[in-house]
Amino acid sequence: MKKIYKYLLMTVLATGTLFYSCETVELENLVDPNALNPTQADANNLLNNIQLAYIGAQATFNNRSAELTRIDYMFGRDYFDNYGSGTMNGPWGSLYSSMLPDIAVLEALNADENIDLNFQLGMAKTMQAHLMMQLVDFLGDIVWTEANNPSEYPSPMLDDDASVYTAALDVLASAAGNLSAADAVDPDSSDKPSSDITDLFHPEAGDEITKWIKINNTIAMRANLTLGNYPAVLNATNVISDADDDFAFSYSTNELQPDNRHPDYAADYTDSGANIYQSNWMMNLMDTSGDPRTRYYFYRQDPCTPGASCDPDGDGETLQCSLQTPPPHYAGYTYCYLENGYWGRDHGNDEGTPPDNFTRTAVGVYPAGGRFDDDAFSNVGLGLGAGGAGIEPIYLSSYVDFMRAEAALASSMPGTAASYLESGMTKSIAKVQSFGELDGSADLSYEPSAGAVASYISNVVANFNGGSSDDQWNILAEQYFTAIFGGSADAYNFYRRTGYPDTVQPNLEPNPGVFPRTFLYPNSEVIANPNVLQRTDNATQVFWDTKPAGPAFPPAN
Repeated sequence: MKKIYKYLLMTVLATGTLFYSCETVELENLVDPNALNPTQADANNLLNNIQLAYIGAQATFNNRSAELTRIDYMFGRDYFDNYGSGTMNGPWGSLYSSMLPDIAVLEALNADENIDLNFQLGMAKTMQAHLMMQLVDFLGDIVWTEANNPSEYPSPMLDDDASVYTAALDVLASAAGNLSAADAVDPDSSDKPSSDITDLFHPEAGDEITKWIKINNTIAMRANLTLGNYPAVLNATNVISDADDDFAFSYSTNELQPDNRHPDYAADYTDSGANIYQSNWMMNLMDTSGDPRTRYYFYRQDPCTPGASCDPDGDGETLQCSLQTPPPHYAGYTYCYLENGYWGRDHGNDEGTPPDNFTRTAVGVYPAGGRFDDDAFSNVGLGLGAGGAGIEPIYLSSYVDFMRAEAALASSMPGTAASYLESGMTKSIAKVQSFGELDGSADLSYEPSAGAVASYISNVVANFNGGSSDDQWNILAEQYFTAIFGGSADAYNFYRRTGYPDTVQPNLEPNPGVFPRTFLYPNSEVIANPNVLQRTDNATQVFWDTKPAGPAFPPAN
């Protein structure tokens, strides 16, 4: 496959630039410059645009889901106020403004019997189907049957969310057909249709068609899990099962024109210090359990957090809450500060920003491409660590094992669930540890040994096997949330499906409102489309969300 640097692709106007000339002023002979003629489009540039739109949507889903499930820190105490009508503008535009129009052009081009775009269409429609399901997961009813047909439906109506899921599965099946057709074209030749295509998710790999078939099957598996079809999850075949097939977008180290570093690295590794707060719940969970991934996820700039045993008097200038008494509903939970220099924020903390940019904990080498924590306790800065060459995980092989573990536990098969739990942890830790070498200045003698990793995994599995049903769900949930750190889009679904883990830190606000079961509709659509009426709350439940209404559920709101 052609190796084209991603930073060049970021600058491509994916639909191509079309130039027109006319020798008459008769209006009926003028070519509409906004109407793309399929014969003038470049199929691979269209595919690049589709991939970039999809990546942008995944980043939004990963971030919002992580905030709600305490994998990342959430700013703001009131859930409804936190996630306004602009929250889902990006993913909505990715599907309706970028992906669907470009896929329509690919379909038109592929109608020419002399052109084979089955691989491009298989990739594109796999991403389309996934994004359709995610928009339903986050929004409920969305437009579909009348979408992208403005001449007939200038104001498209909303479709029932369950029907859109069914339509998405049909698109996914169609994509599988395209991929199968592409794979059938001289399968032993290096000149397969993938040879001239830039696959942003597998830039150095071979046999991309086979990998995309596995991605397609994995997304179908994900849909079956969401719908409660557990046998289909447990029996799914030809899915992502090892690191070579992992579905992730790789960032690079280029800082300017364009900046293609991991966004979290770009925010935290600056001359003025770190700008992101890490979740106290997640850091505490990992540090107190001896999780082997801790030094890869988090980079400590300071060995002591005010209020901790190393500084029991606290510091009102850099950590105001270190001088305050925990609120009554935080009894039994960590509050404000952690031991061992882990410096983050509690869920919902809406305080202003103190001068802690060079003391708070920053993102680490995984997945953001930052620094490996080797007890140096020095500051972040431009170019340090892996320079931002991290990844945006979408589906890793470990995620697939955790999906099977959930299906097994929900099917009253705890022994099977334990096996998949062990496999998922093993794959996750191995993936994370492979990032250590990206930080060329790190002292990797601080990496956990093979024995320490094996002991950690065996202890978690033993606790799982010896625990009650609630214990098992909490252990599975905590390990799943840890494994999908950085690629957390499906944590939101898991949390609404199960209510676990119920060990998560509560909102700092005693009465934060109903936990969002869906988000508000994008204001970009509400303003333009009178048939999409904005919600007045965030309590609407998606068709597959059959748990009790809030605020009783989830219990750790």
